Amino acid sequence: MELAKAYTHKEVEKKWYPYWIDRGYFQPGPGAGRYFSMVIPPPNITGSLHMGHALNNTLQDILCRYKRMDGCRVVWVPGTDHAGIATQNVVERQLAEEGLNRTQLGREKFVARVWAWREQAGNTILNQLKALGVSCDWSRERFTMDEGLSRAVREAFVRLWQDGFLYRAERLINWCPRCRTALADIEVVHEETEGHLWYIRYPLREDRSQGLVVATTRPETMLGDTAVAVHPEDRRYQRFIGKKVELPIVGREIVVIADAFVDRQFGTGALKITPGHDFNDFEIGEKHGLKKVSIFDAEARIDPAPFVREAGGEVGWLGRYQGKDRWEARKLIVEELKERGLLEKIESYRHALGRCYRCQTVVEPYLTPQWFVRARPLAEPAIEVVRDGRIRIIPEGWNNSYFAWMENIKDWCISRQIWWGHQIPAWYCKSCDADHIVESAHGDCMLLPGAQPIVQRETPSRCPRCGRDGFLRDPDVLDTWFSSALWPFSTLGWPEETADLQSFYPTSVLVTGFDILFFWVARMIMMGLKLMRDVPFRDVYIHALVRDPEGQKMSKSKGNVIDPLEVMGRYGTDAFRFTLASLAAMGRDIRLSEERIGGYQNFVNKLWNAARFVLLNLSEEVRSEKDPWASLRGHELNLTDRWILSRLNVTVQAVREAADGYRYNDFAHHLYQFAWHEFCDWYIEMSKLALSGALGEDGRKTQRILLVVLEEILLLLHPLMPFVTEEIWHGLRERKPEDSIMVEPYPRPDPSRVEPEAESQVAFLTDVIRSVRNLRAELNLQPATEVAVILFAPPEELAFLRAHEPYLRALARAGTVDYLTKGDRPRGAAAAVVGPVEIYLPLGDLIDPGEERRRLTKELSKLEQELARVQKKLANQDFLAKAREEVVQKEREKAEQFEEKIRALSRGLQRLGEIR
Repeated sequence: MELAKAYTHKEVEKKWYPYWIDRGYFQPGPGAGRYFSMVIPPPNITGSLHMGHALNNTLQDILCRYKRMDGCRVVWVPGTDHAGIATQNVVERQLAEEGLNRTQLGREKFVARVWAWREQAGNTILNQLKALGVSCDWSRERFTMDEGLSRAVREAFVRLWQDGFLYRAERLINWCPRCRTALADIEVVHEETEGHLWYIRYPLREDRSQGLVVATTRPETMLGDTAVAVHPEDRRYQRFIGKKVELPIVGREIVVIADAFVDRQFGTGALKITPGHDFNDFEIGEKHGLKKVSIFDAEARIDPAPFVREAGGEVGWLGRYQGKDRWEARKLIVEELKERGLLEKIESYRHALGRCYRCQTVVEPYLTPQWFVRARPLAEPAIEVVRDGRIRIIPEGWNNSYFAWMENIKDWCISRQIWWGHQIPAWYCKSCDADHIVESAHGDCMLLPGAQPIVQRETPSRCPRCGRDGFLRDPDVLDTWFSSALWPFSTLGWPEETADLQSFYPTSVLVTGFDILFFWVARMIMMGLKLMRDVPFRDVYIHALVRDPEGQKMSKSKGNVIDPLEVMGRYGTDAFRFTLASLAAMGRDIRLSEERIGGYQNFVNKLWNAARFVLLNLSEEVRSEKDPWASLRGHELNLTDRWILSRLNVTVQAVREAADGYRYNDFAHHLYQFAWHEFCDWYIEMSKLALSGALGEDGRKTQRILLVVLEEILLLLHPLMPFVTEEIWHGLRERKPEDSIMVEPYPRPDPSRVEPEAESQVAFLTDVIRSVRNLRAELNLQPATEVAVILFAPPEELAFLRAHEPYLRALARAGTVDYLTKGDRPRGAAAAVVGPVEIYLPLGDLIDPGEERRRLTKELSKLEQELARVQKKLANQDFLAKAREEVVQKEREKAEQFEEKIRALSRGLQRLGEIR
């Protein structure tokens, strides 16, 4: 049983992850005890591990390992999302490199090509997550398009249709001309853009010398205008209401209407109305019964069809614009308006422009038949479960954002015009809907408004209306977020009543980023309540973003991206995980730097070296004991023993409270503080005296305490740092192969071991030692140089320090220690104060008195400033009136301490002044 001189993370990580999987430790095992279940936010199959994934899955794994050790049957379901648009884009780019496109392949062959790509590259990110050490139950891995989840999607769609929550209608939706598909509102990213306002004159039909000037950011859509609107109370335009104006270029006659929606301060106060290409205009058009003209095709090029239909034949003006891209059409239209003298002016104007969240193409409002979910009746119970506490959103500050979105929710457009995804389970009778179906060469069909869907789980054999056979399936697929909304229960076997569904639903917690609170979290709540009659999870923990050290968002363009795999390779996975946890303060973005990760690599090494020290000092007798705790009962423990055991149990309590409250940073901080600053820095150093026999104690007692405290630290740390803790666990003592640390019980506090008096006494002792060390450091004394220490204090404190002189001499490098209650203070000595104790180090030939005088003067000035700050606060009547009594008392105690230190330092300066 040995531990190598240096910790090599790559070898250790390579060893233990397969060990955990092979022994089935990530699976819940049989039984009916407490359960803890989670579903992983499924990463896209197109993805690779980035910092957001690393943070999210580290936090989840910490919870799982903690709960597993705490006696829960833990299920953490992993899986991936088919990522409809993103994955289709990847494969289409591959085809483009081969000189092909998807329509040339046809739907069936294209989908087969995507499946082949998924088999080859779709699990990359899951393998990368394994490198992070995540303890998912890989035997339960799911994919949003596997057979079971596909059945769940069909079942959910049919039930929602039967219950009246789905409908198909022609509506204005967000359309991506690049992806050639509809997008939900929250899939559109809005960004402020520098644009223009074009002022266009619409001549009055009855008198072309008069007219209305409208301001627009989109002159190209004027071809689809069906009205001009003014505010009914705008006196400038009341005489125009009800009259006709001529639509420039097109020549169509359109009406001037009055509507209170119009902002009289925008532009000229007259608004062009284009119901086919603007959401606000669509609503106005519905209210006033206006015609909707869609002037673009699916790729945002000018479509001649609506104009030809309207004219009943060829349209002369159309030739210049037919087939032109919207941006090119804009230029041509502006040019023609100038030529006709109808462009009054152009102004710079900043406005929000919507872009596709996948490809960043400017989104086009587009009139097309789509499938929708009636969201409001689903949202109402989803609001209620958060209000009444059946679901907790943590931090609570996100509740308001959730309520604001849900209370103003719009119907959810769930159909997408792509091929990769869950094809909608709706069919159309070729006989009944012959006038509404346009079949295409690549095996799809286009469905015109008015087609009557037949929604069922499998392909129908006979039409329920006409009794004939012959059907075409709806070509659209479902929004990726539709299948993701079923994830908490579909992954557990729904719609079957599986044992997993009965045992592990509702899940315990969802850990996710705030960016998908509405995309995903809200929809899971709605679907869980509708289809399972219960919430999908009890808690939602929302973590923050990982940013660079300056607080900037990481992006390739800025060159500030930190690659998780690279830093894990450089510093080790444990150091990386601990860094993320230590910085994950609730509600605060993480500022990550490699220096931080390197700092926690030092912590891993510190733990390793502490373990080597303990191992090297264990006798064969102690090492072979099955229960060192039991063997400790026969020993009388000294002060430092009782102190470290007390601090251990206080830490166990604090760590548990932090873990249960999702306070990851406190979880990490408590363990770092105890393991490094209390166990390594103090107890290990103190134990060397007992181990050497300098205290006249049984060294086996100290060995046992070192061992049990170190093992408790390993258990406490395991959820954060699984690899190094497993390695040390097996290196300390002889263990069976199945004795993994991850299945050991998580420590519980023992109140009988908590001794506040011992903690206070050791804190006093270490403060005195630390003060001597600080003086040595400030005086630049070499570590090997012994110093004489003179202590002035009341009898009780002196008796305590005398009883523990071995620690003073060893840890402060004190050659001699004198204990005095009164008398003249030594001249020419460095001084410090700890409570009632005055500490003096006679300088002799150790230092230059002049330099020491300057040091004390500087320290005195600092203390006087601190005292003045506290006195100012205590003189503030408002503070005294409003602050709690304990806060005021604390400030008074501070003032007394500062005054005492100032007096002591002043005496020290006075004595230095006497040195000749």
